[in-house]
Amino acid sequence: MLVRAPTAVAFVAGQRFEMVSDEFNHLFGFGDDSDLGGQNTRVVHTTDMAHLALHERAAAAFSAGQPLDEEIEYVKRDGHRFWGRLQATPINWQAPTGEALWIVEDVSTARALRLQPTWTAKHDAVTELANRREFERRLGEHVGSRRNEPVSVLWLDVDRFADVVKGMGTEVGDHYLYGLGQMLISKVRASDLVARLEEDHFAILLPDCDQHYAQIIAEKVRSSVAAYRLRWGLHRTRVKASLGVVQIQPTLGTVDAVLGAAALACTEAKAAGGDSVRV
Repeated sequence: MLVRAPTAVAFVAGQRFEMVSDEFNHLFGFGDDSDLGGQNTRVVHTTDMAHLALHERAAAAFSAGQPLDEEIEYVKRDGHRFWGRLQATPINWQAPTGEALWIVEDVSTARALRLQPTWTAKHDAVTELANRREFERRLGEHVGSRRNEPVSVLWLDVDRFADVVKGMGTEVGDHYLYGLGQMLISKVRASDLVARLEEDHFAILLPDCDQHYAQIIAEKVRSSVAAYRLRWGLHRTRVKASLGVVQIQPTLGTVDAVLGAAALACTEAKAAGGDSVRV
């Protein structure tokens, strides 16, 4: 089943690929006449130093009870280099120096975008969502607009997120926020905009959506957050969220007024015990 897996997956023992999926072979330029299985992991790294340094970082992370998740410059069979995101974790956490699972994803295009000044100016570094400045700019296109379409905003606060950071550390907290952001994107339309405003505060812009349907979406998001579970090494955590819903009205004539109304509704949800939606 591993060989036919639709993702680039490999089992690694020591510094050797024990078994790899077809997709893993193809990612590195191997195929029908060759196989990475059985080869030294050095073959996909640019230098001996880079190869050894990776295994040292992985060993340190595994010993600390954490997986390894980072972007690495790899080399294909034909010498072409690319950037890949490596997610590595021990098969058995009770024996972290044993066999490990590697998942590699080509992130060359995404990395190139992130390095562009225009991308950096519009996106949050941790979650890769739109940042507050970009959200306010997009929201401003609707505030005071004469277009006859309803537009709503959701404000989301993660309940007691400070406890997660305090108990598990900033790194685990950042991974949770990234995963949460990706989950939020999956729950809304392509035309909607999900942003991280600050810390554990998120906002969702819903064009062509009135308050009634915005509340339905908010409930779906709330239940999805409650069901979302972070698995990061030996860490397991689950939190809930409070959401405020507001539809843009003529009385809310500025971006600050709209966000203030949404934040106030969210505050009421938190005051009611959290894990709820208020309009």
